Amino acid sequence: MALIRPQRIFDERGWFAESYNAARYAELGIDAAFCQDNHVKSFAAGALRGLHFQRPPHGQAKLVRCVRGSIWDVAVDVRSGSPTYGQWAAAELTGENALQIFVPIGFAHGYLTLEADTEVEYKVSDFHAPDFEGGLIWNDPTLALPWPLPPGAPILSPKDRLLPRLKDFESPFAYDGHPLSPLVS
Repeated sequence: MALIRPQRIFDERGWFAESYNAARYAELGIDAAFCQDNHVKSFAAGALRGLHFQRPPHGQAKLVRCVRGSIWDVAVDVRSGSPTYGQWAAAELTGENALQIFVPIGFAHGYLTLEADTEVEYKVSDFHAPDFEGGLIWNDPTLALPWPLPPGAPILSPKDRLLPRLKDFESPFAYDGHPLSPLVS
């Protein structure tokens, strides 16, 4: 995982930033070949999406950024044999702070909108494959994720209400030798 702060160049008109540059990201150890961009708008604060992944052979690495509003973004290590299995890392991403999170294959990913009309864009390294979707329930007591829930939250999809707990999950992901590390930009 990596937390990335793209450089913004300001002038009297506003700012310019590269939201993705393959050469720069490769220097950061991110060599995923992205094939699809997704754009999501959530109408209300408290919309929770996740914790999702795609199983092999259609696992997805993700490069996530919030372009409007704010989210609490989290990824959970679900790689079998990982010394950090079941541990998580999170950060607040906003349209203002321009932070991005790289989520490798083998992590369950989710986010909570912290304000209304929030928009998130993310790149993925494999196409959407509905037959390979999976996830973990957002409120698994083993994970003890400290979701910053606003009143009336979370707002969940029907399928996200039915996801299993970590203890009932058999991971199809292999540990790649890189344990979860703290997110720093």
